[in-house]
Amino acid sequence: MSVEIKVPSVGESISEVQIGAWHAAEGKWVAQDSEIVELETDKATFDVPAPLDGIIIEILKKTGEMAAVGEVIGYLEEAERPEGAEDPAPEKSPAKTESASAPASDKKATDKKSSTGSGERVMPAAARVMAEKGLSPGDVKGTGPGGRILKEDALSYQEPGTSDNGAFREEEIVPMSPIRKKIAERLVEAQSNAALLTTFNEVDMSAVMELRSQYKDMFLKKYDVKLGFMSFFVKAVVDGLNQYPQINAEIRGTDLVFRNYYDIGIAVGGGKGLVVPILRNAERLSFADIELKINDFGQRAKANKISLEELQGGTFTITNGGVYGSLLSTPIVNPPQSGVLGMHGIQDRPVAINGQVVIRPMMYIALTYDHRVVDGREAVVFLKRLKEVLEEPSRMLMEV
Repeated sequence: MSVEIKVPSVGESISEVQIGAWHAAEGKWVAQDSEIVELETDKATFDVPAPLDGIIIEILKKTGEMAAVGEVIGYLEEAERPEGAEDPAPEKSPAKTESASAPASDKKATDKKSSTGSGERVMPAAARVMAEKGLSPGDVKGTGPGGRILKEDALSYQEPGTSDNGAFREEEIVPMSPIRKKIAERLVEAQSNAALLTTFNEVDMSAVMELRSQYKDMFLKKYDVKLGFMSFFVKAVVDGLNQYPQINAEIRGTDLVFRNYYDIGIAVGGGKGLVVPILRNAERLSFADIELKINDFGQRAKANKISLEELQGGTFTITNGGVYGSLLSTPIVNPPQSGVLGMHGIQDRPVAINGQVVIRPMMYIALTYDHRVVDGREAVVFLKRLKEVLEEPSRMLMEV
């Protein structure tokens, strides 16, 4: 009995997905609930599990192609686990399995032999085009599942050029992923529709660093997570947004929407790029809650396991370019939000305190805001408030 592999419904606003990597090729046996194909949307990446034990008998949609929600992208034939079968894993590119010391001529001969002997590497349509052009499988880079050479690969083949020093020069055209397309659209939207301005300040991080140093071992022992800087900044941001609610508001039609809750987006690097999962009701979270959630976000982002629901909403965003070495930047607001805070690297710098020049660990902070909602005064005093509570963290506890 064959079973259809369909694109599942992944959210009300999602109508199509892009096919990512197939974790098992045609003819491979897969176990029930094992991940068989990766799908990408403009918000997240997720895997489709096998509905039952069986063999993938046909793949209808290849990597990079688009498919509608509910569309059949392959077929699975129910079958018991064959003797000696292993759990499916992404196939390695044939180029990686060749001996690095083998001469180029031997590689081409091997490729040609494998394609003409087994017929597994070169698709029939691609073989006809390659025959017309006089190409061997070793000449063409396959982009299909498991490194298979598709018709498009053969049609797009060009003789490689060389530079003056003899090095190969080539270009690779890769379709933008749905996530990258959406990021591009939203960045252009923010620049086009909002009146964005950025204001800056700097924070002496001595007090926060001293607190971390004093309590980091106790914190780790009790909560099994490290005490980082982000929890201090989330707490400071919530304090500032509570005092200056315009920065937590948004434009909806011809109205301004003010909120009494704070859903803070935390930008984290993922396997498919930057994602911004949301800390819901951050005003109710403790330092440990914040660190645990951010640590969880980071781990799941690398494995592309952040759900769509965790990426939706948000009233304000924090991004930390300092983890990549940035000292100063102008972050872009994530519409329809009205503000984003940019953290940066900590650097020892000379500062004047009470008439004396001293060396302190300093961080530049930047607030980009939508001037349609937030006046310059509110933006400046918001950053000033962050500076005050971060330099004297006890003020957050005393609410002064």
